Amino acid sequence: MGRTGSKPAKASLPAAFFLPILLFLWRLPRNVLIGLLMGYRKVVSPLYGPVCRFFPSCSAYALEAVTVHGAVRGTWLAARRLIRCHPWNDGGVDHVPEGRRPWPQESVPRIIVLNHPVIPADEDSRSAA
Repeated sequence: MGRTGSKPAKASLPAAFFLPILLFLWRLPRNVLIGLLMGYRKVVSPLYGPVCRFFPSCSAYALEAVTVHGAVRGTWLAARRLIRCHPWNDGGVDHVPEGRRPWPQESVPRIIVLNHPVIPADEDSRSAA
């Protein structure tokens, strides 16, 4: 005779117990880097003022890269950006590449919203009719 489902499966209890622990450990390096970058942006960055030749600034770029791509790839992208930041580079707008993770509209991280502002068109940029 087959089981009719009268008893709940006991295999789900360990999965339900260990899944939050595994997720915490998986996200720990990313969260530590985010905390360090936020601390840098609050304490050290205001001492320099707006001197970055790129938009978004290097620290904002690194924070978005780690948030979107995780600790390893985000650190790699931020290091590449820091290498490009030298006196012979003209700078300009340099956004973080798109990640694979979809963000629900109500939970998009604040750093992504700040780094991708919506710029309204002005009267001079309208095409002539």
